[in-house]
Amino acid sequence: MAFDIDMIKAVYARMTARVDAAKTKVGKPLTLAEKILYNHLWEGNTNNAYKRGVDYVDFAPDRIACQDATAQMALLQFMQAGKNKVAVPTTVHCDHLIQARMGADKDLQEAINTSSEVFNFLASVSNKYGIGFWKPGAGIIHQVVLENYAFPGGMMIGTDSHTVNAGGLGMIAIGVGGADAVDVMAGMSWELKFPKLIGVKLTGKLSGWTAPKDVILKVAGILTAKGGTGAIVEYFGEGAKSISATGKGTICNMGAEIGATTSTFGYDASMERYLRATNRADIADEANKIASYLTGDDEVYANPEQYFDELIEINLSELKPHLNGPFTPDLATPVGEMTEKATKNEWPLKVEWGLIGSCTNSSYEDLTRAASIAKQALDKNLEAKAEFGINPGSEQVRYTADRDGLLDIFRDLNAKIFTNACGPCIGQWARQGADKGEKNTIVHSFNRNFSKRADGNPNTHAFVASPSMVAAVAISGRLDFNPMTDTLINKDGVEVMLEEPTGFELPPKGFDVKDPGFVAPMTDGSGVEIVVKSDSQRLQLLTPFIPLGAAIKGAKLLIKAQGKCTTDHISMAGPWLRFRGHLDNISNNCLIGAVNAFGEATNKVKNQLTGSFGAVPDTARAYKAAGVLSVVVGDHNYGEGSSREHAAMEPRHLGVAAVIVKSFARIHETNLKKQGMLGLTFANEADYDLIQEDDTFNFLDLDSFAPGKQLTLEIVHNDGSKDTIKLNHTYNANQIEWYNYGSALNLIKTQNAK
Repeated sequence: MAFDIDMIKAVYARMTARVDAAKTKVGKPLTLAEKILYNHLWEGNTNNAYKRGVDYVDFAPDRIACQDATAQMALLQFMQAGKNKVAVPTTVHCDHLIQARMGADKDLQEAINTSSEVFNFLASVSNKYGIGFWKPGAGIIHQVVLENYAFPGGMMIGTDSHTVNAGGLGMIAIGVGGADAVDVMAGMSWELKFPKLIGVKLTGKLSGWTAPKDVILKVAGILTAKGGTGAIVEYFGEGAKSISATGKGTICNMGAEIGATTSTFGYDASMERYLRATNRADIADEANKIASYLTGDDEVYANPEQYFDELIEINLSELKPHLNGPFTPDLATPVGEMTEKATKNEWPLKVEWGLIGSCTNSSYEDLTRAASIAKQALDKNLEAKAEFGINPGSEQVRYTADRDGLLDIFRDLNAKIFTNACGPCIGQWARQGADKGEKNTIVHSFNRNFSKRADGNPNTHAFVASPSMVAAVAISGRLDFNPMTDTLINKDGVEVMLEEPTGFELPPKGFDVKDPGFVAPMTDGSGVEIVVKSDSQRLQLLTPFIPLGAAIKGAKLLIKAQGKCTTDHISMAGPWLRFRGHLDNISNNCLIGAVNAFGEATNKVKNQLTGSFGAVPDTARAYKAAGVLSVVVGDHNYGEGSSREHAAMEPRHLGVAAVIVKSFARIHETNLKKQGMLGLTFANEADYDLIQEDDTFNFLDLDSFAPGKQLTLEIVHNDGSKDTIKLNHTYNANQIEWYNYGSALNLIKTQNAK
């Protein structure tokens, strides 16, 4: 029996009428993405044919999912919203605060010992406000959502950028900041600019060493890390239908790495099989009744160039396995071309670790394909040259895989089985020797491979591949190993080859689990007390931000970030995750990973008040203490990566009034707006070069801040000379109100108090 089946039936019951009305209004056949969007309009049946990439639209998502690191801040904000219960089904998943070190059982207990205050807080808030709670060890949020909550044709938002994983079951699932989630929890609409549409037509069929992972690795190479910004990627074609539901999830998951709003597939037989295998036959039965509404119209897929803003075609039969990286997930290299590329770029060819798992690739199918390679190594008397780490995606996957002997195969290869949690994928990895900073290479099946992300070592070259390719490369110990052509020497000195991986889409004996880790909330949580100690180092009640006002003058440059500046650079994860519920403490990591354009060092900026150099957070605090606002300047795709709103809240807390960049990643731009800040872009990108180390900024016309109207910035240089430039923004009238009130949350509180 599915969770929230009545809600799902209601979504399906209205879908035919709403989609038909939208077709009439738009005057053409619709893609799947459009059908879901129009079915979830806050207004009901549409009165408009919305313009892609132009119109801001209010939506009514069906549900919300939060992971423990981001849930802390989201729930701290929701506690101020003046509501007794969440307005839509919501869940919290404890998966980020578990460090991979010794192995599953010991690591889980260590996490409970060190983070019990946070887990207890999340559990009590969940109980009080009617939120489903998934305990530490239950699994990675996105795999758990796929197994329990995702459904074809639904819309959900989640406080993690990889919420998009649920597109594997035909959802529109979008990563957001906590403040966006609070809107929906509080019963309000959720605003999104109507996305553009990128179609990916898949022909042929995957075979051999090529896996679903390679589809998105190929797409990332085509579109780059910002090519999907502002767009939904919709996969279709006979090739799409041939991919399993969890394989589809893998492809959608890494859509976050191309900046896409989300990715999705039309409902098909593989989704029905997965729903029935995960005890949700009731959803499959309902979906089958309106199946034609849960995929794009035939005319769309027959003539896709007429209906998508951009079209990509990939023949799966010709697609080669890929290795993407290092340091960015869109640097794509087909297996077989690595030797020349790695040698040219001086990437270490010796592989130290192979890591399999994360929300991207931790399904039963993923583990069976990787285990088939590991089993071959054992049978062929090969010794793994690299170390292995495995993170199952959920307790259900772990229990089933253990029952079927898959984990024993990895153990026999001396692999470490880590907890059903994110682990190394998000920097929760106590890797021995990482503090030495040695240049090295690892391969993993994760989604991101930014500098320092997995182990904190800036010299770790991380490459992304499918689980089976990770297994093969790790066994060989060489980055340029090509299992399709290369041989290995076993312990007996015999030359052997690895055969193509095999696997099971679904467990032949079915899924099984003793304790999935779910705790349902009390029916009436009004008596639940939430305790946050005043001297806690992990949790801190929020104080409302004060509006910045219409007269920002004399603001100082905090940092001019050079090159890639992701949310990992702005607010690192890893050991800092323990402070995700304490805004002041975590603000001590604010922008410490960003490269300062002046001197090209990290965490070293000039304090214009003293003339001395210091850490970014310290300098920001000095400005704030002196009553001086500050400004951050950045490059292209600023804020790429995670949905973590801490990357916006920390600068706001430290007195940053504006972030001015060449271009933003979607989620981060929204997060800045939600916190009552100015997120602006250079009207002329070359004006980035005008910014000098000792600059002071005066905003000349904030008193007439309005949608579609440029803002004027006066830059005062140290020698007294000035430059006046124009800045663009994407604020609509409602978002300007967030700015005027100091934050979106301040506005919500005011509205709920009436």
